[in-house]
Amino acid sequence: MQSSPYGVPYQAAAPQLEYVGVGPRFLAALIDGVIIGIVSGILTAVVRSSGASAVVGILAIAYLIVMEATQGATVGKKLLGLRVVKLDGSPISWNEAIIRNLLRIVDGLFAYLVGAILIWKSPMKQRLGDRVAKTVVIRSR
Repeated sequence: MQSSPYGVPYQAAAPQLEYVGVGPRFLAALIDGVIIGIVSGILTAVVRSSGASAVVGILAIAYLIVMEATQGATVGKKLLGLRVVKLDGSPISWNEAIIRNLLRIVDGLFAYLVGAILIWKSPMKQRLGDRVAKTVVIRSR
Protein backbone atom coordinates (compact mmCIF):
# COMPACT_ATOMS: atom_id res chain seq x y z
CA MET A 1 0.00 0.00 0.00
CA GLN A 2 1.41 3.39 -0.97
CA SER A 3 1.48 6.36 1.36
CA SER A 4 0.42 9.87 0.55
CA PRO A 5 2.89 12.74 0.92
CA TYR A 6 1.51 13.17 4.45
CA GLY A 7 2.34 9.61 5.51
CA VAL A 8 -1.27 8.44 5.37
CA PRO A 9 -1.78 5.28 3.32
CA TYR A 10 -3.91 5.58 0.19
CA GLN A 11 -7.05 3.53 0.32
CA ALA A 12 -8.54 2.15 -2.85
CA ALA A 13 -12.02 3.50 -3.51
CA ALA A 14 -14.86 1.01 -3.39
CA PRO A 15 -16.16 0.18 -6.86
CA GLN A 16 -19.17 2.21 -7.92
CA LEU A 17 -22.09 -0.21 -8.13
CA GLU A 18 -25.03 0.43 -10.45
CA TYR A 19 -28.06 -1.03 -8.67
CA VAL A 20 -30.77 -2.59 -10.82
CA GLY A 21 -34.47 -1.94 -10.39
CA VAL A 22 -37.66 -3.85 -11.07
CA GLY A 23 -37.73 -3.70 -14.91
CA PRO A 24 -34.49 -5.49 -15.78
CA ARG A 25 -34.94 -7.91 -12.87
CA PHE A 26 -38.43 -8.76 -14.16
CA LEU A 27 -37.09 -9.43 -17.67
CA ALA A 28 -34.34 -11.67 -16.25
CA ALA A 29 -36.94 -13.57 -14.21
CA LEU A 30 -39.11 -13.91 -17.32
CA ILE A 31 -36.21 -15.46 -19.27
CA ASP A 32 -35.47 -17.83 -16.37
CA GLY A 33 -39.18 -18.66 -16.18
CA VAL A 34 -39.20 -19.67 -19.85
CA ILE A 35 -36.18 -21.91 -19.27
CA ILE A 36 -37.78 -23.47 -16.19
CA GLY A 37 -41.08 -23.85 -18.08
CA ILE A 38 -39.43 -25.74 -20.93
CA VAL A 39 -37.66 -28.09 -18.50
CA SER A 40 -40.91 -28.47 -16.57
CA GLY A 41 -42.85 -29.36 -19.72
CA ILE A 42 -40.29 -31.96 -20.75
CA LEU A 43 -40.09 -33.44 -17.26
CA THR A 44 -43.87 -33.58 -16.88
CA ALA A 45 -44.27 -35.24 -20.29
CA VAL A 46 -41.65 -37.85 -19.48
CA VAL A 47 -42.61 -38.58 -15.87
CA ARG A 48 -46.43 -38.18 -16.14
CA SER A 49 -46.76 -38.21 -12.40
CA SER A 50 -48.65 -36.03 -9.95
CA GLY A 51 -45.36 -35.56 -8.09
CA ALA A 52 -43.79 -33.83 -11.09
CA SER A 53 -44.93 -30.40 -9.87
CA ALA A 54 -43.05 -30.76 -6.59
CA VAL A 55 -39.94 -31.94 -8.42
CA VAL A 56 -40.17 -29.00 -10.82
CA GLY A 57 -40.50 -26.56 -7.90
CA ILE A 58 -37.43 -28.00 -6.22
CA LEU A 59 -35.47 -27.95 -9.49
CA ALA A 60 -36.49 -24.33 -10.11
CA ILE A 61 -35.25 -23.11 -6.72
CA ALA A 62 -32.12 -25.27 -7.09
CA TYR A 63 -31.43 -23.69 -10.50
CA LEU A 64 -31.62 -20.18 -9.01
CA ILE A 65 -29.42 -21.05 -6.02
CA VAL A 66 -26.77 -23.01 -7.95
CA MET A 67 -26.46 -20.46 -10.77
CA GLU A 68 -26.16 -17.48 -8.42
CA ALA A 69 -23.77 -19.25 -6.02
CA THR A 70 -21.46 -20.49 -8.77
CA GLN A 71 -21.87 -17.88 -11.54
CA GLY A 72 -23.20 -14.82 -9.71
CA ALA A 73 -26.20 -14.80 -12.06
CA THR A 74 -28.86 -16.96 -13.65
CA VAL A 75 -29.04 -17.28 -17.43
CA GLY A 76 -31.64 -14.49 -17.54
CA LYS A 77 -29.45 -12.15 -15.49
CA LYS A 78 -26.38 -12.99 -17.60
CA LEU A 79 -28.22 -12.23 -20.84
CA LEU A 80 -29.19 -8.81 -19.46
CA GLY A 81 -25.75 -8.05 -18.01
CA LEU A 82 -26.83 -8.32 -14.37
CA ARG A 83 -25.08 -9.92 -11.42
CA VAL A 84 -25.78 -10.60 -7.75
CA VAL A 85 -23.02 -9.45 -5.40
CA LYS A 86 -22.45 -8.71 -1.73
CA LEU A 87 -22.88 -5.11 -0.60
CA ASP A 88 -19.15 -4.46 -1.13
CA GLY A 89 -19.29 -5.76 -4.71
CA SER A 90 -17.61 -9.10 -3.99
CA PRO A 91 -19.06 -12.40 -5.24
CA ILE A 92 -21.80 -14.05 -3.20
CA SER A 93 -21.39 -17.44 -1.55
CA TRP A 94 -23.75 -20.38 -1.20
CA ASN A 95 -25.14 -18.87 2.02
CA GLU A 96 -26.24 -15.63 0.33
CA ALA A 97 -27.65 -17.51 -2.68
CA ILE A 98 -29.70 -19.81 -0.45
CA ILE A 99 -31.02 -17.01 1.77
CA ARG A 100 -32.02 -14.64 -1.04
CA ASN A 101 -33.71 -17.35 -3.07
CA LEU A 102 -35.61 -18.99 -0.22
CA LEU A 103 -37.02 -15.57 0.65
CA ARG A 104 -38.56 -15.40 -2.84
CA ILE A 105 -41.50 -17.09 -1.10
CA VAL A 106 -42.21 -13.78 0.68
CA ASP A 107 -41.00 -11.46 -2.10
CA GLY A 108 -43.17 -13.36 -4.59
CA LEU A 109 -46.43 -12.75 -2.75
CA PHE A 110 -49.17 -11.09 -4.84
CA ALA A 111 -47.35 -11.69 -8.14
CA TYR A 112 -44.06 -10.26 -6.77
CA LEU A 113 -45.74 -7.05 -5.66
CA VAL A 114 -44.12 -7.37 -2.23
CA GLY A 115 -40.65 -7.65 -3.80
CA ALA A 116 -41.33 -4.82 -6.25
CA ILE A 117 -42.49 -2.43 -3.51
CA LEU A 118 -39.41 -3.23 -1.42
CA ILE A 119 -37.13 -2.61 -4.43
CA TRP A 120 -38.87 0.71 -5.21
CA LYS A 121 -38.52 1.84 -1.58
CA SER A 122 -34.86 0.81 -1.20
CA PRO A 123 -31.95 3.15 -2.03
CA MET A 124 -29.95 0.07 -3.11
CA LYS A 125 -32.98 -1.47 -4.87
CA GLN A 126 -33.12 -4.53 -2.62
CA ARG A 127 -36.01 -6.90 -2.13
CA LEU A 128 -36.41 -8.71 1.21
CA GLY A 129 -34.15 -11.59 0.12
CA ASP A 130 -31.39 -9.13 -0.77
CA ARG A 131 -31.72 -7.23 2.50
CA VAL A 132 -31.49 -10.35 4.65
CA ALA A 133 -28.66 -11.88 2.58
CA LYS A 134 -26.87 -8.49 2.35
CA THR A 135 -26.74 -8.63 -1.44
CA VAL A 136 -27.58 -6.34 -4.37
CA VAL A 137 -28.27 -6.86 -8.06
CA ILE A 138 -25.98 -4.73 -10.22
CA ARG A 139 -25.15 -4.09 -13.86
CA SER A 140 -22.03 -6.08 -14.69
CA ARG A 141 -21.31 -4.30 -17.96
